[in-house]
Amino acid sequence: MPDAREYRSLTQAREALGGRLDREAAPSLFDGIDWLQSLHLHCFARTPVRILHASEGDAELWLFLLSPQARRACALANWYSFSWNPIFLGIPDMALRQRLLRAAIGLLTPDVAMLDLFPVTADDGMAGELMRAFRGVGWFAVRRAYGGRYDLRLDGRDFATWWAQRPGPLRTLVKRRSRCPRLSISITDRLTDRDWHDYVAVGTRSWKEPEAALPFLRALAVRESDAGALRLGFARLDGVAIAAQLWTIDHGVALIHKLAHDRAHDALSPGTLLSHAMFAHAIDVDRVHAIDYGTGDNGYKADWMDRRRTLYRIDAFNPRFASSWLPAARAAISALVG
Repeated sequence: MPDAREYRSLTQAREALGGRLDREAAPSLFDGIDWLQSLHLHCFARTPVRILHASEGDAELWLFLLSPQARRACALANWYSFSWNPIFLGIPDMALRQRLLRAAIGLLTPDVAMLDLFPVTADDGMAGELMRAFRGVGWFAVRRAYGGRYDLRLDGRDFATWWAQRPGPLRTLVKRRSRCPRLSISITDRLTDRDWHDYVAVGTRSWKEPEAALPFLRALAVRESDAGALRLGFARLDGVAIAAQLWTIDHGVALIHKLAHDRAHDALSPGTLLSHAMFAHAIDVDRVHAIDYGTGDNGYKADWMDRRRTLYRIDAFNPRFASSWLPAARAAISALVG
């Protein structure tokens, strides 16, 4: 049977991990202890964590959760997170994965009535595994679609091949707007104070809402810059930044974290031109095998990507608590009516 234990701080979890979720060892950026610790520090500092660990032999499971209210728990994730997953270490087979999940959930059973997990993917089997585990320990669980995530698998294509397959109107727009001699494009893998100043300045003039967690993004940029994994791009008009994009490279995948452009220069399409350059750099220079546009169903993403993956929210209810019964019934009805 698995051994299961809980940690109440990310510092404790980091010490227990002993490097097993450091940059090179973590399955993805979003599973890394650096990401999780920074996310909690900058975005959830006042919210307690519940970190569940189950192990059997050489196999391990880690679940990083928040406890926002009494008898409630949720994924340690937000809009910056492309996904949230159970993190398995070692090579557990399906039966062992279920034992580890059920042992970890068992740590919540005495005092958690409701748990929600988002964003969870289904095509990699994670959503199904979680549903089986909750039901296997007697919890009621509902899975509902909550938006999408766009990505691109290059399958050996170079930039020219991939670009030729983009929609005609997009290619025409880039060709036409590229004629502006006053516009320059730059991409750097090292963060400087001037670059960050320009990034923030573009963001304040963007069509987007004001950035809610600039310290978190700054910490990400610094960390990825130190690792050589940052790709910070700018479109500048007469030397003034009018579009900016923050990408990182992780295990051969280009991750698009943030886009912004100055609305006063929409006629020049600086964001589109910068995207064209960033994709070219990622594909032909970094030679990534995939590009991930992250969460959100923004229509423009479909022109650049080849696939939309549905994201799910899993709501799990512990029937030992009467307070979970009515929310469980409502969630079930909501799932039935879509």
